[in-house]
Amino acid sequence: MSRALSTGQILRKPAVHSAGGAVVSQNRIASEIGAEVLRDGGNAVDAAVAMSFALGVVEPWMSGIGGGGYMIIRHASDTGAQVVDFGMRSPAELNVADYPIVGGASSDLFPWPNVKDNANVFGARAVAIPGVVAGMDLAHRTWGTRPWADLLVPAIAEAQAGLEVDWYAQLVIASVAPVLAQYPASRATFLDAQGFPKSSAWTALGETRCDMSALAATLSRIAEAGPDDFYRGTLAAQLVGDLRAAGGRHSAKDFAQYQARILPASESRYRRHRMFSTPELTAGPTMEHVLSLLERWQPMGTAPDAQAYIAYDKAIRTANAQRLSTMGDVEAEPAYSCTTHFNVVDADGTTVAVTQTLLSMFGSRLMLPGSGVLMNNGVMWFDPEQGRPNSIGPAKRCLSNMVPTLLERSDGRRIALGGAGGRKIMPTVAQLVSFLLDYDMDIETAMHTPRIDASMSDVTIADSALPSDIITALKASLPTVVAAPRTAYPFNFACPGIAERDAQNASAVAETMAPWAEAVAV
Repeated sequence: MSRALSTGQILRKPAVHSAGGAVVSQNRIASEIGAEVLRDGGNAVDAAVAMSFALGVVEPWMSGIGGGGYMIIRHASDTGAQVVDFGMRSPAELNVADYPIVGGASSDLFPWPNVKDNANVFGARAVAIPGVVAGMDLAHRTWGTRPWADLLVPAIAEAQAGLEVDWYAQLVIASVAPVLAQYPASRATFLDAQGFPKSSAWTALGETRCDMSALAATLSRIAEAGPDDFYRGTLAAQLVGDLRAAGGRHSAKDFAQYQARILPASESRYRRHRMFSTPELTAGPTMEHVLSLLERWQPMGTAPDAQAYIAYDKAIRTANAQRLSTMGDVEAEPAYSCTTHFNVVDADGTTVAVTQTLLSMFGSRLMLPGSGVLMNNGVMWFDPEQGRPNSIGPAKRCLSNMVPTLLERSDGRRIALGGAGGRKIMPTVAQLVSFLLDYDMDIETAMHTPRIDASMSDVTIADSALPSDIITALKASLPTVVAAPRTAYPFNFACPGIAERDAQNASAVAETMAPWAEAVAV
């Protein structure tokens, strides 16, 4: 924790409420776009599609059409829920010999052994086959009501205008500027002529923007020619050509054979309530394990006490230990995790939660010159050592920590939630589930209640806003506890969002410390 930070500052973001629906995302522009789709008569899936494409423009380092993710959806009349899996895949021609281990530990998200030239982290050989376009297409064809091209119009307009560089954008760009400088299109987009991060003058009213015109043209092509062009058409050929020119082993067949999937959500019970989450290679099964362990503990009072946080810590660590031994996902602290989460609740009671990612901040840092698409570094999800549960290999599905979640309380309230922040996501979502269900909190109270993070093997981070007696009790009971604030940078905790529908209204609330995050009511 920085000694210079104010300890007296108090930030709050009130929940918003409306009978017409509500949305929340990590960027106000995207939230307003989603709300406008609902106002115009679109449903929750229409709004989610528009927001997905917009987020790839207005916070390009977090997600975009070069990445992948998961959507979970439930209509008011549904007994269960459905998941759209648009996770990433490794290229079929991936060659394990391209990733020789040279010793030491990687400095990015995961403490894998170092790979020569960081080939699994930066550049074309770190890129997995992206799924966002296919996922949004599948969701739209299955449940959408508005014309596909219309839903891309806001994202295209934002890309044509360019990304405004405010203080937060400048901070994020600066954090990875040395690597962005290695890739010509990335350098030209995010850095100035001298190779420094683009910035706006801190005492002036003028603005600086990043040129996103190439991405605007690509989005226009997807709108006009259809999403299939991204995987099997002219655009696919351009993407594959640029990736191979940069050293990747991607093929037209990789893109042509990629398919998003719809599968039933995993359903579980927590006390008297129902939970729907993502199955298979996500953090959904691990979170279900956490909650099954928490059922052995009995909450007391109207807010978590020290024993509650100790119970959270032990359950999270137990469930993560099983995950590490069976799924091979062993991340370090995700200081540069590059993920975004958003929720939509419409007037008809449909709830949608979406998490999408490029994996690291700016993904592979490689922007393709012809299309302006910033590509993921999903290959880094794999362990470069062979013979492990999650070893790197060709044509493999990527293991992720995403866990968009839907709840149905025993009183009928339906809640959509999730978060961004790598391995920090699941501990945050699990605690929010407990706040909402064990303590009957409203979503605003839950969002502002301090949390802990138990995602790292050697330390528990406790929100410094916790009462001093709770922090003292935690330090006495847990091996290593460090008190740290919820700050805009770095993210000591995950960045969640929550939306809800009851009999009268939709509501939503955004993370307090994320400067761009916003909830918007219709």
